[in-house]
Amino acid sequence: MPEIFELEFMRRAFAAGILISVIVPLIGVFLVVRRYSLMADTLAHVSLVGVAAGILTNSHPVVSAVAASTLAAVAIERLRGVKSLFAESVLAIFLSGSLAVAVVIISLARGLNVDLLSYLFGSISTISPTDLYMLTAVFVAVILAITLLYKEFFLVSFDEEFAEAGGVRARNLNLLIVVLAAVTISLSMRIVGILLIGALMVIPVVSAKQFNLSFRNTIFLSMFFSFVSVVSGLTLSYYLDLASGGTIVLVALVIFLLTFVIKRPE
Repeated sequence: MPEIFELEFMRRAFAAGILISVIVPLIGVFLVVRRYSLMADTLAHVSLVGVAAGILTNSHPVVSAVAASTLAAVAIERLRGVKSLFAESVLAIFLSGSLAVAVVIISLARGLNVDLLSYLFGSISTISPTDLYMLTAVFVAVILAITLLYKEFFLVSFDEEFAEAGGVRARNLNLLIVVLAAVTISLSMRIVGILLIGALMVIPVVSAKQFNLSFRNTIFLSMFFSFVSVVSGLTLSYYLDLASGGTIVLVALVIFLLTFVIKRPE
């Protein structure tokens, strides 16, 4: 067995990373095609509020992050339905507002500490068995939801009004996809970090879209790029003693640059 897999925390990190590499682009593709990429960063910043509150109150930061991001996802989706507000404006308000709240809470907790930094930038050594169990439950929920409602999600992503005219409950599906995104982002921050998880949700999808494949094949290719990014990033971060989140996203960026050069329009 390679040295890297002799360590229990690395086995947990790879298990969690592989789960993340599948479900993050699976949700991200529906956000990207709707030009809703900023949603991932917004929910990640809201997760920071939950983490800071959890550290301040000595409760479980991941649980409070899931609660905060889920509530924010519901509120964003409700406000998006208000015709007088642009979707981009709603996201910008939540992104900057949540960051402001997080900064205040962090100042009440007397600044940054090791726990908070591990959530900001990712720390593979802090993944607990409980984190892995929760991530597995979310993995199953995301796979089931996308598999059972694939056609409905597809229609809503490309033409919401047409989908509603055909009897599809677009609002409920929109709410479901953003709640799944919120929970996935909150549980993925242990590996990738709050500041970088949005990039992993978007970059592999954008890389896959360079090939102009069908929607279904774009999903599979984005999951492959995400898998390569996570596994390569974790391996490099272990042997080179680098931050796991930054290394994973850098690998994803290299893949994007390669795909952009290969498929560059003439």
